[in-house]
Amino acid sequence: MMLIRPIASGDLDSLMDLARTAGVGMTSLPHNLERLALRIERSVKSFAGELPREEQGFIFVLEDCAKSSVVGICAMEVAVGLNDPWYNYRIGTIVHASKELNVYKRHEALFLSNDHTGYSELCTLFLHPDYRGQRNGSLLSKSRLLFLAQFQSLFAKVVVAEMRGVSDEAGRSPFWDGLGRHFFTMDFHRADYLTGVGQKTFVAELMPKHPIYIDLLPETARAVIRLPHANTRPALALLESEGFRCQDYVDIFDGGPTVQAYTTEIRAVRESALRPVVLGATLPDAASAPFLVCNTSFADFRALLAPAGDMAGMPLSAEQASALQVKAGDSVRAVALFPQARVL
Repeated sequence: MMLIRPIASGDLDSLMDLARTAGVGMTSLPHNLERLALRIERSVKSFAGELPREEQGFIFVLEDCAKSSVVGICAMEVAVGLNDPWYNYRIGTIVHASKELNVYKRHEALFLSNDHTGYSELCTLFLHPDYRGQRNGSLLSKSRLLFLAQFQSLFAKVVVAEMRGVSDEAGRSPFWDGLGRHFFTMDFHRADYLTGVGQKTFVAELMPKHPIYIDLLPETARAVIRLPHANTRPALALLESEGFRCQDYVDIFDGGPTVQAYTTEIRAVRESALRPVVLGATLPDAASAPFLVCNTSFADFRALLAPAGDMAGMPLSAEQASALQVKAGDSVRAVALFPQARVL
């Protein structure tokens, strides 16, 4: 059984292994023991209610219960940019026109932006390659949306997610090579790493403050703007199925898309509902449409996949109920894992 739970202090070694596997481009998952330990500590304190809102961040792990091993990670930031600056590029339009010459030209340009300051963020999504498939990625990504639905008052009215941009196996980014390297005396890997460990001041100090005309960038850089990394496409598709859309914001380093949605319009938030746990009944066929199910606990949040059942209740096996830390009659929040699925 695969289970979502909050990260714990004892998961540091597992998190380091995941960071090592993730490689270049996962800004929020740097291969740095001290930084990851601080992130875990902040998450633990956030779940304990010991931090102010602007410092809160929640990390969840996907655990293979049969092996007692952590195989995936995802996270949520309550409000970005209130302590550390939050930068991206907004793609806007500049018009050059001359009536006398009968010339009218529209140009797309990159504007350095802090527009998303104060928004909530879905981040740090990574699943070990050996566990991709079997709906594990969907469980890992969308479990955060049930947490958001259950504790909506904690988060902002808009949620964003930065999607990893295009880079090759050696960690080279065409967007960085075409733009960023002209302003930084470091390669993409180094700049990305420094951002991941919290050293972001250099972005404001070195990035150009004026709009950058996209037409002036090399074709290799222009071609990857708004495009996700190949390994990130499934994650982007999952978020798009929940109502997230790119509103022409991209990452300043690799040009990957930033998607966003109003919290109340996210499908899993809008359609999820509380249902009583039913034990001992005949369980639905495991091949039926899967539902994402979570308990209603904050500090001991748990989520897993289960067959749908009927409108009256949420049928769970004794093993599933134990994993969710619930009993018969307790309320759980449930929603169809995929938009086309409906309760029978």
